[in-house]
Amino acid sequence: MKRLFFVLAVCLALVAHGQVAVVTSNERVPGIDEPGFYPQLSQDGRRLVYSSGEAQGLRLYDFDSHRSTTISDGNGAGLGAKFGPDGNVYYVTQALGDGNLVYRTGHCYNVAQHTSRVVLEAQHGAVRAVTGRGGVAIRGSKRSYASSRNMGTSVYTEGSKVYITTAGKTVAYSPVESWAGYIWPSLSPDGKKVAFVAAEKGVVVIDLTGRVLAMLGKYQMPAWYNNDYIVAQNAHDDGHQFTSSQIMLLKADGTCKQALTASTSMTMQPASAAGRIVYTTIDGLLYEMTIAINPQNSASR
Repeated sequence: MKRLFFVLAVCLALVAHGQVAVVTSNERVPGIDEPGFYPQLSQDGRRLVYSSGEAQGLRLYDFDSHRSTTISDGNGAGLGAKFGPDGNVYYVTQALGDGNLVYRTGHCYNVAQHTSRVVLEAQHGAVRAVTGRGGVAIRGSKRSYASSRNMGTSVYTEGSKVYITTAGKTVAYSPVESWAGYIWPSLSPDGKKVAFVAAEKGVVVIDLTGRVLAMLGKYQMPAWYNNDYIVAQNAHDDGHQFTSSQIMLLKADGTCKQALTASTSMTMQPASAAGRIVYTTIDGLLYEMTIAINPQNSASR
């Protein structure tokens, strides 16, 4: 009951002051004493994967038990790991092979059985995990793997193109010019919009036909909070090191934005699912945050 009154009070305060949202909690993730980077949340928000640093190794954290387990010690395992709709974790490791070429291998970690298996044999070239509404694909330049025959809507980027798959058909789009390419693509929870970063342009939101819906500014690492809002990193550097970094809340139609952390906090790499936001600091301290959004701003225009 006290929690209910607190949330109601927060919403009233939001309306009174015209803010987009307020932070209702912001605390260290309990039970994680080691550095954690590149966090990703499961769709239900109950589990978290993170890297111990420089994408080396991959750890799984359970918010109910407050315990972490090691998924892999492999190089690169923590960069681009994805939870599938089945709750399992899909990730890619890399190692030097013949001719000192980098070879990448796709893996699936079964969360219930605590076992990992190779689902895509090592190959040279780009290999990435791509989340779809019906499954996860690990796409390689030569061979690929899909966890389901019906992957549903999915998205990935390569160069200055965003590839959107709907109804089993993949179409490439280049909605904005960017000589250095696109990165960090993600699909809104309802599967109707795509957010990605175009180098030198910032966060772009498009529909499934490649039509630009909004340009949100020069932020990085966008993650959908819900169908209407995105959390992102706002980092600046002097060419050698970060000088400031904070977590931002951006409305997907571009009408409003708000800082959730201070620019001096050196907070970065946000992830979001089921109303939970997780981010890290430059020192690898993992935090979990909840927010209350002003009801007047909650619906898309």
